[in-house]
Amino acid sequence: VQLQASGGGLVQTGGFLRLSCAASGNILSFNIMGWYRQAPGKQRELVASITGGGSTNYADSVTGRFTISRDNAKNTVYLQMNSLKPEDTAVYYCKANRAWSNFWGQGTQVTVSS
Repeated sequence: VQLQASGGGLVQTGGFLRLSCAASGNILSFNIMGWYRQAPGKQRELVASITGGGSTNYADSVTGRFTISRDNAKNTVYLQMNSLKPEDTAVYYCKANRAWSNFWGQGTQVTVSS
């Protein structure tokens, strides 16, 4: 399984970005997919997740600003990030879970300037 994350970049405070995570296989085979982020000097944290049934979960810090979604036909999960803040600056990682296995994509850098 390969996960290809893309869509990061440099944006000003209040701006938006959309991250994409394209899987090499059928994403319906995954129990849950999610986005994590890791800022310098901090632990990796869950940003948002989505189950195969479409149930979503968000970190408190992004609720109301970020939206996770999935396109099963394209085997892709998205993270729409609006009203970005400098504290959202981090490397964002895509993760997929299948049974007892976890798969990680490479990170994509998101930088929000003040």
